[in-house]
Amino acid sequence: MQAGLFEDKPHPYTSLDDLIADMMKMDDDPLVAAGTNVVICRGNPQARLMIIGEAPGPQENEIGKPFVGRSGQLLDQILQAVGFDPEQDVFISNSVFRMPPGEGGKNFRKPTNDEIAAYQPYLLEIIRLVDPTIMLLTGNVPTQSLLGLTGITKLRGKWFDWNGRYVMPIFHPSYLLRNPQRTPGSPKSLTWQDIQEVRRKFDELATH
Repeated sequence: MQAGLFEDKPHPYTSLDDLIADMMKMDDDPLVAAGTNVVICRGNPQARLMIIGEAPGPQENEIGKPFVGRSGQLLDQILQAVGFDPEQDVFISNSVFRMPPGEGGKNFRKPTNDEIAAYQPYLLEIIRLVDPTIMLLTGNVPTQSLLGLTGITKLRGKWFDWNGRYVMPIFHPSYLLRNPQRTPGSPKSLTWQDIQEVRRKFDELATH
C-alpha cells in the first residue's frame, strides 16, 4: 500500500478488516527494511474504549499483537481492576506498527518523530473505523501522534477533546514496571487514580 493512497482519498476504507489486510502487506513504510512484523491490534473493534500504545516490542513482534509482554499483562490487570474486560470492553492498537530496530545492543528503540508521522495516517484511519468514545494514550509516542504534545508527567490524567472524543494520556505500563512503588504520588498511585476516572467517565457516557 502506498502512502499516497491516503493523500488521494482521505477515507479509503469501508471496513477495519480491509485496512488491516492492506497494512499487513505494507512494503513502503519507514521500518520495512528492519524486517520486523506488522503489529496492529487486539481486543474488540466494537468497544467504546480504545487504548493506543507506542510500538511493538520483541514479544509483540513475535506474537503479532500489541501489549502481550509484561507491559501488556500489567495493562490487563489495570483494566480488570476497574471492571473492564480487556478482550471485550477494549480495543488496543499502536502508534507505530513495526518494532524499531535496537541500537547499542538493545532489542528495540523508541520510534523517531519521522516514524511517528509516517504511521499516523494509518492510526487515524483505524480510529475512524473503530469510532471509540474514549481513548487512552499510553506514553509520549501516541500523545505526540494524536495531540502533538509530549511531557507525559504533566499531561497524564487530563482529559482532552480530540474530534469530539475524550482522550487521556496515561503512563505507559513499562514505566510502571520500572517504578513499582505504590506510595501516594508514585506513578502506580497516579495511574490508579487515572483508570478510576476513566471508569467514571465511561459509565457517565453510557447513561447518556
